[in-house]
Amino acid sequence: MATARHNYELKIKAKNQLAKTEDPIEKLRLQCLSRGSSGIKGLGRVFKIMDDDGNRSLDFKEFSKGLRDYGLFVEPKETRELFEKFDTDGSGSIDFDEFLLALRPPMNKRRKELIALAFRKLDKTGDGVVTVEDLKGVYNASQHPKFRSGEWTEERVFQEFLKTFDDQNNPDNKITHEEFVNYYAGVSASVDQDSYFDLMMRNAWKI
Repeated sequence: MATARHNYELKIKAKNQLAKTEDPIEKLRLQCLSRGSSGIKGLGRVFKIMDDDGNRSLDFKEFSKGLRDYGLFVEPKETRELFEKFDTDGSGSIDFDEFLLALRPPMNKRRKELIALAFRKLDKTGDGVVTVEDLKGVYNASQHPKFRSGEWTEERVFQEFLKTFDDQNNPDNKITHEEFVNYYAGVSASVDQDSYFDLMMRNAWKI
C-alpha cells in the first residue's frame, strides 16, 4: 500500500511534470497520477461502469463521457487524438483494457512480476477476483501504521484496504486483477527505488 507521504509526493511530482509535457497520453496519465496511487484505477472503474453490455470497449462518445465523468480535463482535439491512436483498426471503438495498459506508468519486469506474484497469492480460488475472505491470512495487517498504533483492528485494515480499490459510489467489495495492477502501477510511480518497492511488496504480501 502507498503511504500518505508517497501519495503526496506522487501528486506533487505528477502536477509538476504535467506542466512540461505535450504528449496527450502522458498528460492524461499525469492527470490521473495527480490524484494519487488510485488515479488510474479510478478511471478504469468509470469505464467499467459505463460498459453496459460487458464488451469492454468504448465508442468515442462513451470515451469522452468517461473522461469528463472522472473530472479529467482534455481538450476536444486531444480527446479525438487519443481515441484515434487506440482505434487502430478504424472500427470506431477502443478496447479500454489496452487503453488502461498504455496509461499505466512504465514498470520494469521485476516490479510487474512482484505485482503478479502478490495477486496470485491473494486470489486463492484462481478466479481473478479477490474478496475480503481472501485477504485474511495473506495481507499482513500488522504492517499498517494504524494497526501498529492500536487505532484500527485487523478487520478494519482489511475493510479499508478494499475501499482503496472500490468505487465509493458503486462498491462491490471485490478486487479484480485489472484493478490490482492499476493500483500498484500508481504505487510504483511513487517509489523510485526498486529495492524499496520489492521490500514493500514482500512485507505487505508475505512473498
